[in-house]
Amino acid sequence: MDGFLDETRSGVTELRVHGVSGTPPEGMLNHPHPWIVAGDGTTGFYRRWWTDGPPDGEHADVPDSRHREAYAWGGLTSGGKTIALWLLLLPFALANLSYFMLPRPARGTGLRHVTEAAQRLFALLLTGTLVGGVTRAGVDLVGWQCTAAGRACTYDTAPVWVHWLGALWGNEPSRRLAVTALVPLLVVVVLWWIARRTWQRDERTAVPPGGGDDTELPLARPRLWHGDAPVWRLRVVHVCFAIASIGVAVAAPFAGTPLGLALTVANAAVELAAAVLVVLPGIARRLDPGSDERIPDWLTFACRALRVLAPLACLATLGAALAGMGPGAPGRQLPGVGVGAFQFALTVGIGAFILVATCVLAWMDRASGEPRAMGGIAAWFVLMVAAGSANVLALGLLFWTATFFGVPGTSASPEPAGRKLYLDDPVWWTAALVPLLAVGFAGLAAALYAIRGSDAGRLTPELTPLYGERDGGAVAGKWALAALTDRAGLVLGVLTGIGVAGFAVVTVIYQFHLFTPNGGIVGLLATLGSWAMAAVIVGLVFLGRRTYSDSGLRRTIGILWDISTFWPRAIHPLAPPCYTERVIPELIDRVDRLVKTSQDKVVLSGHSQGSVITAALVLQLKPELRARVRMLTHGSPLRRLYAAFFPAYFGTAGLSAVRDAVPWYNLYRLSDPIGGPVFGRVDPLAPRSSPDGPPNGVDVFCWDPHRAAPGEPLPEARWHTDYWLDPEYDEALSRLIVAKPFA
Repeated sequence: MDGFLDETRSGVTELRVHGVSGTPPEGMLNHPHPWIVAGDGTTGFYRRWWTDGPPDGEHADVPDSRHREAYAWGGLTSGGKTIALWLLLLPFALANLSYFMLPRPARGTGLRHVTEAAQRLFALLLTGTLVGGVTRAGVDLVGWQCTAAGRACTYDTAPVWVHWLGALWGNEPSRRLAVTALVPLLVVVVLWWIARRTWQRDERTAVPPGGGDDTELPLARPRLWHGDAPVWRLRVVHVCFAIASIGVAVAAPFAGTPLGLALTVANAAVELAAAVLVVLPGIARRLDPGSDERIPDWLTFACRALRVLAPLACLATLGAALAGMGPGAPGRQLPGVGVGAFQFALTVGIGAFILVATCVLAWMDRASGEPRAMGGIAAWFVLMVAAGSANVLALGLLFWTATFFGVPGTSASPEPAGRKLYLDDPVWWTAALVPLLAVGFAGLAAALYAIRGSDAGRLTPELTPLYGERDGGAVAGKWALAALTDRAGLVLGVLTGIGVAGFAVVTVIYQFHLFTPNGGIVGLLATLGSWAMAAVIVGLVFLGRRTYSDSGLRRTIGILWDISTFWPRAIHPLAPPCYTERVIPELIDRVDRLVKTSQDKVVLSGHSQGSVITAALVLQLKPELRARVRMLTHGSPLRRLYAAFFPAYFGTAGLSAVRDAVPWYNLYRLSDPIGGPVFGRVDPLAPRSSPDGPPNGVDVFCWDPHRAAPGEPLPEARWHTDYWLDPEYDEALSRLIVAKPFA
């Protein structure tokens, strides 16, 4: 190979870890010719290839002396062409986030374990919600209603791929249900396949033993990134529950016959077994790599048995239905045995219990002094957002299906049925909440705009002496806009509050049959909401098609997964995969290879989400490796977002442990809407930090935008990017290289 590539490992290595959106290696290295030296195209370590031979200069690579290296992990979250399809799994990802937001007070262990079991059961019901939406759309709207004799799908204008069902089996509903049940069954198989493939790629990555501390810090425990067996067990339970729910939907209309009743009971028993297994403590328990602890063999056996029984019960149901099971129970909509109502009541009850338990845990944890978002109950709010988004997806599919094949109708719609496809009143009531949420969001946006203006007005007098009359107000506006991130808890709380309050009102109206949503202002709201939710489904389809060919859009959507899939699949195994379970082991192995002698050093340079990765990495390193490691973070959300929403992991104790483990500098700007200080804001109007480092030992303020020279225009603000171009970056890097290791 012509040119020059330094592949030596001795000396000082500046190892850069990118943040969200999958920054390419050339951007991280600030060099046009990156060359992979370890890893693969999904995750890899890159160095600079110098086309003209060995370079000169202060920042050049020098064999066995200094090197710049970049670790690119963006292929895990934004590399695949089907990344937009992961948006359908957003409720599952939010459920996992809620688990890690749960307070962990020292004297509330028993209550926390019960709450975690309730979270796992709630997550199982989320799977039932989404799969149930597909089942209702296929089995009820198409199989039971639309293809029945004289209904919409039997007309000559109906699509040929459903018309044949009505023409052939218009008066034999069980056969129609058996065929249409293949649609949700295929969805479950796809979910299983994606979860299994990503599990083999990520969770099964071996964590090197011997790292981490034997402390009470959750972030320091190696088991956190060791999810092989527990994710497998949870996946079996969720998939079997989903399969059994399809079997119940097909068998329940024929529960009046001995065979139908037996098949209904068999599938319901599988659902019950899955629900029992998911609340057991051992089902999701993680063990440290190399540990002598074991999960009871009977639990693994139970999961394996369920994995066999669920498909058998469902296949037996579909086979019996295809052979013919009679006309079934009468009804315009798919008859059932109350399973849907029971799951709804169970979901509401579990949600109420989690709210009370989380409030108690937050109250018990109040003495910790952690900067907790939303009073410490953010876990419940995020879980409610997960439930809301799951219902929007499920109901959006129902409205789209009803609109595509016929005309959506309410329970009060008059006969004859004709082209009408009937949806339950709760579905219409839920749709009526969507416009109210939109109004609430608009009001909240107006409030945030007013807050930004107020903050900008307060900052302008302080910045005018520094930037001048012309630019002081502009800079104040940029800083005030970035500060709105600190209102994330307010946004989440208001929108969730509107949704929960509206849901409570709708439930009361429906349970007491006060009136129906088919006229007046309520009917108008329900209609608007139905259009909006159907538009969500159509929008996701178009987004998926465009993302397939647009790499830039894939990186943009990947930002969502960079943030939400940092955490393991602790309670929902069908969520998008946790990239950290592969990233942490790979970084541990790379650091070990770069610091073979006491003279070698690695400076972990983490930007944005990369700073969160490096903080978690430091606590997983062996003590002898930490003595040779330094950390430089920039644009870091560690205190601003992670400490606020995940205080048990990134609170004062966790961040202090990182600071005590390695020398550390953190660069931040007030124009940055994501990053911020970790231990305390440095006053930008105070005298410059001493040569020995920042006043609080870690945080270094960076001006942005830089002050313009006389007569020059105000430079463009860098906001959240390009910290390594700031002079403070080179200064901090130089100090860390010569810094003494901690004892």
